[in-house]
Amino acid sequence: MHKRTKIRIAIFILMVGMACMFTAVVTDYWAVLSPRVEAANTTCEAAHFGLWRLCKKHVYISQDIFQEGKACGPISLPGEENCTYFGHFTPGKDAEIFEYKTQKEYNISAAAISIFSLGFMILGSLALLCSCTGAKKRDYLLKPAGMFFAFAGLCAFISLEVMRQSVKRMIESEETIWMEYHYGWSFACACSGFVLLFLTGFALLILSMPQMPRNPWETCMDAEPDQAE
Repeated sequence: MHKRTKIRIAIFILMVGMACMFTAVVTDYWAVLSPRVEAANTTCEAAHFGLWRLCKKHVYISQDIFQEGKACGPISLPGEENCTYFGHFTPGKDAEIFEYKTQKEYNISAAAISIFSLGFMILGSLALLCSCTGAKKRDYLLKPAGMFFAFAGLCAFISLEVMRQSVKRMIESEETIWMEYHYGWSFACACSGFVLLFLTGFALLILSMPQMPRNPWETCMDAEPDQAE
């Protein structure tokens, strides 16, 4: 396969990865939490949240779907929903979330790192745009573009791990009311974004490297330049 074709495929995959990561950052289904349901024909309160917002949903549990010892939900059932922002980056505010004091530093860290990921994606996109425009193609800009996208994927991974530790700590708290939890489709989008951005960014960096010498006695400086035509 021609080198230019490989680069175009890598750019397309990077676009998919950016779309997945952007979707994850702006949506609220990173984790879904459910309390225990004590009786049928009652209303329970499930919750889902992302980097910026917490949404609580009042779900009616009828006799048909009630199972003793099970958690509230599924959250896809109809019910009244109320969403509030976490109030990130608000100093001096000791917020009460999920019926107990949240580990606010986890959410701040995950949100801040995700912003860094978006920043690296923007820088990588600008480098790609500059490399493809103009009368003369600037293939040397593919190297920093690949590095920026790889860094974006790495930041996405760190944000995922911080969020995972946050959910784990909340569930293990003695003051928690939540019985079950699972990660939602926003978390899956972030995982997909991490894999696509990191691996494809690294692949783009490799593709933009100069051609290796064909003979053992040939130095990299003597090798013929390999232009991505």
